[in-house]
Amino acid sequence: SSNPPEIRAGLMSTFLDLPVHGMSGDSIYRSARPLASIRKPAGRAVSGPSVVLLAWRLPIMLITLLLFLLSAVTIYLACEYFVNGIEWTGHHFKFSQSATGSLLAALGTALPECIVTLTALLMGDAPAQQQIGIGAALGGPLVLSTIGYAAVGVTLLLCMSPEHRVMEGEVQREIGRDQAWFAGIFLVAVALGMVAFTGKTWLAPLFVLVYLVYVRRELKQTDSHEAPLPEPLKLDPEAEIPALRKVLLQTLGALVVVALSAQLFVHQLESMGELFGLSPVLAALLLSPVATEMPELMNVLIWERQGKHRLALANISGAMMIQGTIPKAFCLLFTPWLLDSTMMVSSLVTLLAVVLLWWGFSRGRMTAGRLACVGLVYLGFCGWLMVS
Repeated sequence: SSNPPEIRAGLMSTFLDLPVHGMSGDSIYRSARPLASIRKPAGRAVSGPSVVLLAWRLPIMLITLLLFLLSAVTIYLACEYFVNGIEWTGHHFKFSQSATGSLLAALGTALPECIVTLTALLMGDAPAQQQIGIGAALGGPLVLSTIGYAAVGVTLLLCMSPEHRVMEGEVQREIGRDQAWFAGIFLVAVALGMVAFTGKTWLAPLFVLVYLVYVRRELKQTDSHEAPLPEPLKLDPEAEIPALRKVLLQTLGALVVVALSAQLFVHQLESMGELFGLSPVLAALLLSPVATEMPELMNVLIWERQGKHRLALANISGAMMIQGTIPKAFCLLFTPWLLDSTMMVSSLVTLLAVVLLWWGFSRGRMTAGRLACVGLVYLGFCGWLMVS
């Protein structure tokens, strides 16, 4: 090539971000520069090896985008089978619709994420990896309390007629109580993250105990009127009441597909962030939580399109309770659980969204439009994070 050696070296470093291994064996990756930031040297054409490298990178981008879309579609289709199976599971065990959404559906989609968080905390002793684990524990509730409920509002506005957008007062009061529960335990977690003292790990069982009490309360819930039978089981559409073994087979099989597809979705979203030059911190705080909560968002979309407001709202509130307790217990056990300024802002934004939700639901004044507006809280946080 006619390019001087220093220019060729610059081009190579632009397109090939290789890991740098430290003395301890850890790998530190330089984040990729966005393609839009590539500039040719003044007065010279970019050619030779640089063209080859660009031609090599573009297919990688296309493959990443294809896998991203494929995983998203797979999650949605698998969630169709999952929500159908989980409704029949709740019917067989005589659970209320609230318990079906807040316990069965939420446990099914949120526990795999908790296991991933636990694995990350156990496998990584470096402070940076611990911070990522803490960020994940805070990012889940932030996304669910903003994007999750906003998805309900947007779906109601786009897919339902005005008379079918109305949420029953009983349903709203139940969700309002869930917000109060979450706000209380989340405030305790944030307060613990502001101070350092010995013996903090002994408080981890408190969060697990709170969740068990919440489970007991949900199991006591009963439907005020007899709930209609779920749609026919997709695995056995001819059966009026499908056998429990077929119900469990469909539910667990769909859950496995959802979990695997969600992991693929997360990896592709992270890769897209690197390709477009998004810093690792921004990717961890903005992209990863949305990706990991994708199954819950898909469940909400499906149930709202079917007009099952109680199941959709209970799924989000139940997932929030899991995310507000179990990951916090892990963090207390395996990290110092100290929040930096960005994490504190994230926590305050979450509490702001929860207070708004509690005020609207507890008074029976929540509407589809107000739910959709809760998403603006997340957008405001994103704007602040990118500017700061």
